[in-house]
Amino acid sequence: MRTHRCGVAETSSPHRLPGILIQVRAVVPLCLRGSTLSTLTLKAVRVLHVGPIDLSLSVGECVCLSGASGVGKSLLLRAVADLVVHDGEAYLDDAPCQGMNAPQWRRQVGLLPPESAWWFERVGEHFPAGNGENDVLHGAFAQLGFKAGTLDWEVARCSSGERQRLALLRLLAQGPRALLLDEPTASLDPKSVARVEAMVTRYRKEHAAPVLWVSHDPAQIERMATQHLIMGEDGQLERAA
Repeated sequence: MRTHRCGVAETSSPHRLPGILIQVRAVVPLCLRGSTLSTLTLKAVRVLHVGPIDLSLSVGECVCLSGASGVGKSLLLRAVADLVVHDGEAYLDDAPCQGMNAPQWRRQVGLLPPESAWWFERVGEHFPAGNGENDVLHGAFAQLGFKAGTLDWEVARCSSGERQRLALLRLLAQGPRALLLDEPTASLDPKSVARVEAMVTRYRKEHAAPVLWVSHDPAQIERMATQHLIMGEDGQLERAA
């Protein structure tokens, strides 16, 4: 038995079933702007009924993950973000998750859940200090359809779709090197969906960031994915036909 770093006891299984090794093809980013090139690798990751999963995301890849509701897609992303007890290991380049403290890992491997938490009264209080006067940040707000003054809004006045777009901006403002996106456009209208897709595409190309994106929308997967994987009822991954 070993202790998970969230302080929860975890029992390691003495036997592992053969995992599925999926090597995702590389795409050369269009514009790196001096960003660090990053890969995201999962080795024998298992959480409850999901896995073991072996998965390699190359620099700048967008891997879309689909499957029936309840099979464990969100659970896998939470394991990669080190938010739930799990077996196996995730690596950012050659650096293992367990080699970093939890906040450091989660800043670099950023998870956007279906419903994000908000702790403060106003939107701007959730962004890194000093970003209130950042022209780049204000430009990003405009790209997602927000007007000047959004940082001064009370969170309570925001719709679910506005909160989801703001949560994406909050995540990207931290400069993560890899993205875990759990149905990031599920509550959005078509125009906002297009804006979010464009922003994520631009971010992954400019920052060479690998992206693992959960989606139930076949058209979106066709637009966004460099590789499409399906999670089955057995918690294993296979390539889409």
